This record gives sequence, C-alpha cells and structure tokens, in this order.
Amino acid sequence: MKAAVVRDFTAPLAIEDRPLPEPAPHQVLVRIEASGLCHTDIHAARGDWPVRPTPPFVPGHEGVGVVERAGDLVRHVGLGQRVAVPWLADACGHCDHCVSGWETLCLQQHNSGYSVDGAYAEYALAHGDYVVPVPDGIDPMDAAPLSCAGVTTYKAVKVAGSGPGTRVLVSGIGGLGHLALQYARLAGAETIAVDVTDEKLALARDLGADHVLDARIQDVPAQTQKLGGADAAIALAVSNDSFRAAYAALRRGGTLVLVALPAGGTLEIPVFDTVLNGTKVVGSIVGTRQDLAEVFRLHELGRTRVIRETRRLEDVNDCFEDVLAGRVTARLVFDLR
Repeated sequence: MKAAVVRDFTAPLAIEDRPLPEPAPHQVLVRIEASGLCHTDIHAARGDWPVRPTPPFVPGHEGVGVVERAGDLVRHVGLGQRVAVPWLADACGHCDHCVSGWETLCLQQHNSGYSVDGAYAEYALAHGDYVVPVPDGIDPMDAAPLSCAGVTTYKAVKVAGSGPGTRVLVSGIGGLGHLALQYARLAGAETIAVDVTDEKLALARDLGADHVLDARIQDVPAQTQKLGGADAAIALAVSNDSFRAAYAALRRGGTLVLVALPAGGTLEIPVFDTVLNGTKVVGSIVGTRQDLAEVFRLHELGRTRVIRETRRLEDVNDCFEDVLAGRVTARLVFDLR
C-alpha cells in the first residue's frame, strides 16, 4: 500500500510502499477513501508539541473508508461498512473518564496518526470498537473533515453552553471555524465571526454569520462589547493574539473555549478581572464517538455544509505549505479512491 510517512521532524514526508497490515483480533483493516488534512497533522510531522510522536509514523486522523477485513473479536462493524477513523484510536474503556462519557480524557488513550499509524495511506488499521459508522448518504469527502474538524467544533459549541439567546464568537473561520459557526447557529446562538483574510470573511457571510469582524482593521473586543459582549468565544485561530482578543470580547460570566494549539501557545489571564467578571476558561479536545455520530446525523439531514478542496496524497508536502501560508479557505481532503 502507498503511505505518506514522517521519518524525521525536519524532513518532508516520504511517499512509500508498505506491506498491507494484518488486523489483530480487535482490529479492522480499512481501505481509505478520503483523509482530511488537519493542522494537528502538521504539528505532528514537525514535532511541535511537548509530547512528540515517534518516527517513523503515518499521520492522519480524519480517515474514512470501507472495512475490508475484521478480526475475530470485532462485533461493532461489519465487512463492507463505511467507517471513520478519528483522532481517538482507542481508550481503556474502564477509567472514570471513559465510563462517564469523557473517553477523550482517558490517560491511556491512543491517537490516530500520532501514537499509532493513521490515515495518510491507502489502508489503515483501527480498533473495531472505536471506528464510527458513516451513514450511506454522506459523501466520504465530507465525512473525513467531519471526523475531526466537525466533531471538535461540535463539542466546543456544547462545552461553550451555546443556545438560543446566547452570543457566540468564533475566532478563525477556516477548516474548523466554518463548521463551528454552523453548529453555533444550529444551537440558536447569535454569531460573531472573526478572521483576517477576505476569503474567510466572505465565507462567514455566506454561512450566515450575524456579525463579521476583520481583525486586521477592527478592534474585535471593542466591537463585540458594543454588541453586549460574547457569552462564549471559541478560539480556533492558531495565534496567541487571537486568544487574548477572544478573552477580552467576553461579557461578564462568559466562557472562553480554547481549541487551537499553536506551538508554544500561551495565554496570560488577569486574575482580578477573571474573578470579578466570573469568567470561565476551558479547554475542549475533540469529541466522543457519540458526538461524532451526532455530527454525521446532522450532516445527513442536510443541516451542515463542508467547505473543502480535494488533493492527491502525493502532494502532501505542498498541501502543508498551502495550509501554513493561509492559501486554503477551509479543509483539504486527500482523495484515495
């Protein structure tokens, strides 16, 4: 099989021919049809974060494909079924986080494309209990970004407490932000979209944002406060400055939801203001298998749009550069069909 492999954090990914893997009793072998490019893949390939993956490895955690083989212990999915291979490759299933609906906080979890090989390949192994079925009516090219960008922002909107009568600021209208904006609108919130490129500001308007702010020329906190302040701000832009602006845009009692993970990301929080204003700052990391099933259901019902471009896996290194240079409006998806 063909795979894109990280062999060194300072070198481009290598396109290699690898032997077809054989599933263990609890695993499925998935023939990958589509694999989304998440900024996390770039961080993984460059060893940006404190906990680094171990080369050589195959990135990718937005994989969608068809089950071609299954181990003897697999009962959750069957041969020929389309499934998603998401960030959460597996978890222990027994700790307090796993049994209380927060499996994404399990300390023993493995992550696709990070601690185990992922979906930048024609085939991928995955745990039979942790792949998520994709409804037949969803295009695999849409399902791939929904498997991370979708479920991550869907969970962030939940964590933010978004609902009718609330005002939600979405900072960064890209691969994640264009979906976060849609989920906030579906929750009934008044939405404020913030970005720094003309294309993404136009996309926010097209998706129905109630207010669109250009952070290049507008004071985001001041403009948001004129509206009454944000009940929640979802920080998706990979920028410390955007974190500070999102925090300052909150109304009293508001919640800052941190999602983006810039290399060396920091946020200094003024204790006096945070206490006096009853401000909440929370982190939100992807979503559970149930969250992803809900994301797929909403898309199947026609409630969301995935803005994407398709690329070839052989062009992965150029795609990384396009993302880093801001030349991608929303999501890139590798078509491996």
